[in-house]
Amino acid sequence: MDYRKTLDFLLHDWLDVGSLQSRSRFADHTRETFSAVLDTCEKIARDKFAPCNRLMDEQEPWLDGVTVRQPEGCAEAFEAYAHSGMLAASDDYEVGGMQLPCTVEIAANSFFSRANVSLSSVPMLTSGNARVLVAHGTPLQQQVFAIPQFSGKFGGTMCLSEPQAGSSLSDIATRATPDGTDYEHDPLGPRYRLRGNKMWISNGDHELTENIVHLVLAKIPSPDGKLISGPKGISLFVVPKKLVHANGELTGERNDVVVAGLNHKLGYRGAPNTLLNFGEGAFPARGESGAIGYLVGNPHEGLRYMFHLMNEARLAVGVSSTMLGYAGFESSLEYAKGRLQGRPVGPGGKDCSKPQVPIIQHADIKRMLLAQKSYCEGALALGLYCAKLIDEQRTGTPEASSEAALLLEVLIPVAKAWPSEWCLEANNLAIQILGGYGYTRDFPVEQLWRDNRLNMIHEGTHGIQGLDLLGRKVVMQQGAGLALLTRKIQETIDRAKRAEKFAVEVGALSNALERLNFATRNAWATGSPDDALANATLYLQAFGHVVLAWTWLDVGLCACFQLDTGRMEQDLCKGKLAALEYFYRYELPKIEAWLCVVETRAATCRLTEAEWL
Repeated sequence: MDYRKTLDFLLHDWLDVGSLQSRSRFADHTRETFSAVLDTCEKIARDKFAPCNRLMDEQEPWLDGVTVRQPEGCAEAFEAYAHSGMLAASDDYEVGGMQLPCTVEIAANSFFSRANVSLSSVPMLTSGNARVLVAHGTPLQQQVFAIPQFSGKFGGTMCLSEPQAGSSLSDIATRATPDGTDYEHDPLGPRYRLRGNKMWISNGDHELTENIVHLVLAKIPSPDGKLISGPKGISLFVVPKKLVHANGELTGERNDVVVAGLNHKLGYRGAPNTLLNFGEGAFPARGESGAIGYLVGNPHEGLRYMFHLMNEARLAVGVSSTMLGYAGFESSLEYAKGRLQGRPVGPGGKDCSKPQVPIIQHADIKRMLLAQKSYCEGALALGLYCAKLIDEQRTGTPEASSEAALLLEVLIPVAKAWPSEWCLEANNLAIQILGGYGYTRDFPVEQLWRDNRLNMIHEGTHGIQGLDLLGRKVVMQQGAGLALLTRKIQETIDRAKRAEKFAVEVGALSNALERLNFATRNAWATGSPDDALANATLYLQAFGHVVLAWTWLDVGLCACFQLDTGRMEQDLCKGKLAALEYFYRYELPKIEAWLCVVETRAATCRLTEAEWL
């Protein structure tokens, strides 16, 4: 098995990413430049990110009272990433970007998630922060705060959650009040003083960059001093850790932002996860308490601005989940090939005079390896497909762009949630294959499981993704998104009908698609959100399995074509077809139980009283 061969096959043979070169935005690129980017990222991930992965897990970041410290190697690895240009890989030339397709950017970044997911979270958040400012900030805010992030000079965070609010952003209580009577005339934007607390802020403090730019959600009080309730009251502010002049130079003064503590987590232990206090007077900015922040865009539109790149953030989490699962698959596959234990079942199988065999010869080990392969390679294909939809949305014809945007809206909850559940299961199976060794730190699979367990929560839990999918995405525009997805799946089914090899899969996917649409209609039959959404997470699981079955069938058709035309290695193709067959026979049948609960609007969970538990 060779990850790079699979990646190249998905990019060039299945998705035909080279076709994007005909578009003006990507006209400077060729297959050679795409390959050079992948080569560079693979090398940096292998030589810089991977060596400090275990160290960052064992020597967690620590707070010296003021600053978060990290073990050696982290700064050098981040510097190598920044010098590669990947912080602005898909961004405009004008901001220092390379204008790569998002598809290539996601593929290139997969090497870093696979090598060291904790450290890879720094550039992910930094690029996301900068892109929000490019989309909604003033030209000066972009120059002072965004471009230094694209170069790696500054780092970036997203400060949304609060201790009392969690995922319920409507309930945030951080306040932003005008800073003086001339607050509207600061060249960096209307200047406010922020006071409040933010929780679960990844990379909220570190030593990897000269400065850290916090994007903070807060509420501006009305004239009577009260906060506007709900999401409509939320505004967005750029709050630097260190104050900056309008020319971009540091003033030498700390802003009133303090690390109140670190959260010590199960996984991602190398990424500092902080509780930040804004405006408590520890560092009185310009002689006063209150963290100085500059309004981004218009007041009360902060949530919309922050969600500008939510599709890409959720996709990034899905791909990170995929790569952690993939790394576990690679490790357990290597172990299974070398570990001698037992003898084949059958005549003479109990003859201890015969040599033991590698455990990969046992059917149950192959089952677990095929499961991992079907989860991880299928999730990778889906993630890259969604990335190409982003490219289509940005550069396609108006009709193609609109269609890509609609399809992406429907698929994003799956692209985030499905890998974070099933590639975690891949990590679970990797531990099982290693047996007792899987629980030890002699092998990487236990850390991979711990790291991946957090991705079920990052960027929205399964429950949130399920509510988004069944409560919004499949019913928006009178079901236009689900109808579009149904049409796309049917197109693959129709192509597969012409290949006798896939007769079983054609029948299974056709039935699954029909069942999914039936369950969707029945879930909403009463028109009551309480009835429909009580089982939204099970709907998400079933929906995801149908999407992955479709993805695998489409990939399988391409693999067979490449094999028939002599462009694909036989073992590479047969491995993909075996994973496809596994998914259809072992996984897709699971949707029947899930959809039965959804379509009957089972009320067990909804009606159970707290006292009964």
